[in-house]
Amino acid sequence: MRLVVDLNRCQGYAQCAFLAPDVFAMHGEESLLYNPHADEAQREQVLRAATACPVQAILVEDPDGAPASVEEGPSGVR
Repeated sequence: MRLVVDLNRCQGYAQCAFLAPDVFAMHGEESLLYNPHADEAQREQVLRAATACPVQAILVEDPDGAPASVEEGPSGVR
């Protein structure tokens, strides 16, 4: 899975860092650090983080380059 964050759009709300702390981290109050090649085991957390972003700055792509779909699963992720 590949992540792209529009850092110009990101407002530093840190919802992603709260929901997927192994992938996203705030550096200071406004600067976001992230792993653009998150492990597949972190998929659910990453999709939750992308969905929770108030400004929709996070794009999650499958290995084939298509946007990852957020489907409802056993944990209720939508």
